Amino acid sequence: MEMRRRQPIGVELVKRQIVTENDIERALEYQRQHPSKKIGDILYILDVCDPYKLIEAIGDILGTKGILLTNRNMKVRLTDYMSLDVAKKYKAIPFEVSSGKVKVCFANTVNDRSMETVRLLFLNKGLVMENYITFESDIERILKSLEGTATGNLAEAKNDTITSLVDSIIKTGIERRASDIHIEPMQDKVRVRYRIDGELFTAANIDKSKQSQLIGRLKAISNMHQEKQESQDGRILLYDDYNIRVSSQPNVYGEKFVLRLLKKNLDIRNIFDLGLPATEEELKKSINKKNSITIMAAPTGEGKTTSLYSIIDYLNRPEINITTIEDPVEIRIEGLNQIEIDTRVTFADSLRTVLRQDPDIILVGEIRDKETGEIAIQAGQTGHYVLSTIHTIDSLEVITRLRKMGLSDYDIASTLATVISQRLVRKLCPKCKRERPFDKEEIKIIQSIGKKYGIEYDLSGKTYDAVGCKYCNNTGYYDRLGIFEILNVTDEIKQEIMNGKSSIEIRQEALKQGYKPLVTDGIRKIIQGHTTLDELNRKLLIY
Repeated sequence: MEMRRRQPIGVELVKRQIVTENDIERALEYQRQHPSKKIGDILYILDVCDPYKLIEAIGDILGTKGILLTNRNMKVRLTDYMSLDVAKKYKAIPFEVSSGKVKVCFANTVNDRSMETVRLLFLNKGLVMENYITFESDIERILKSLEGTATGNLAEAKNDTITSLVDSIIKTGIERRASDIHIEPMQDKVRVRYRIDGELFTAANIDKSKQSQLIGRLKAISNMHQEKQESQDGRILLYDDYNIRVSSQPNVYGEKFVLRLLKKNLDIRNIFDLGLPATEEELKKSINKKNSITIMAAPTGEGKTTSLYSIIDYLNRPEINITTIEDPVEIRIEGLNQIEIDTRVTFADSLRTVLRQDPDIILVGEIRDKETGEIAIQAGQTGHYVLSTIHTIDSLEVITRLRKMGLSDYDIASTLATVISQRLVRKLCPKCKRERPFDKEEIKIIQSIGKKYGIEYDLSGKTYDAVGCKYCNNTGYYDRLGIFEILNVTDEIKQEIMNGKSSIEIRQEALKQGYKPLVTDGIRKIIQGHTTLDELNRKLLIY
């Protein structure tokens, strides 16, 4: 809990004779050892006075109502009104509902934006929020006791047999659009989490006594060795529309499993539907240049492969021979020659063979080392168009990464034509997003970014808050959208690379040549109403 008053909260409490000056000294000494703790919470931990009087006084000082939250106060089931993950994020617990009003306890009533988000969540459910404050340790205790009841009825699903339990875990993940399912042995339970739109959500906690049977069933259907207590890879092919890749990894409490849900025959999304800011004419100028390489750059899990498939699909025509080298082949596309590498064959080995297959366009899943990079550049220099990916934070860092692999400035400058970098941000839920004007803080942040890159943003329109509803699992977001930056390697930039200039100097030249970084496209998508400034900041740390 925080205090935005002239007098520190400790002084106010002493004035009201709730605690003594000696109590405050003890609390300050405790705070020096635990700087994240607030004075009010520390006084509660130290048990220096009546906790009921303490929280009521703190509430009055902060201009709200204080309540000592216990299980006895809990007159509603939290998960009927919000997900456990949302409750944890905002440290908020709804504890009573009557006559169209919901009473919600917060650990901090000073964070106006968080409280407003929760208020809108309940307003969307037809409930007016009445806010209270309580001790953070009580919020944490109640939330911990509720773990495992968070989303739906997975823990209550047909778990009379291990077979039906595993089936329920996977089918529920599919229904909720999960990209990955994490099954994690812990000290006293097995936790199940789903990654949905890039975020992990706790779905259930399974009794520790079922761990060995659960692991045995997962290994059986993944075609893994039962007796091996080491990392393994497998596949589950029991679900008609899905090819599920499975990875196991021992940890201190057992074997953790991650299931990657890959939909078979997935329709390739149009590159412009993914959020690419360029026009079709601009895209044509950036890609499919013979004697060159285009690289997609982003950290792991940010949609590089999806965008790469979309570009390949855009270029795919009967008169063009396109060959891909992938690890693994995630989506099969009609008309392409797709090669899947394994532990015995590297990208470099496959690329050497592919060059003898008369390709026009070559997709290399990833440039991981100097050998693959050199062969990819050789392919680009001999009349082919090569597409690949690299794990970097932005487009310009690709040049630095290639240099660190040992590729020469001449080879990079002569072959690299385009770099497209991206991130995935969550899209506002279309069913519950709530319109409002930009506030002063948002206008200040956006205008400062615009000034930095010479862009004037029109902020006279509306923006939206992420609220939360049943459709989006009370997160306020549904699906994801790409934000992009495109670096076209012009003659001027090639000269900078050839001259061995640093990434900072190359960036300065790129900005002169019209390069616009990721954040500028992110702001554009906020103004268009696709996402929020908070979500963009979560990805790019802009403030």
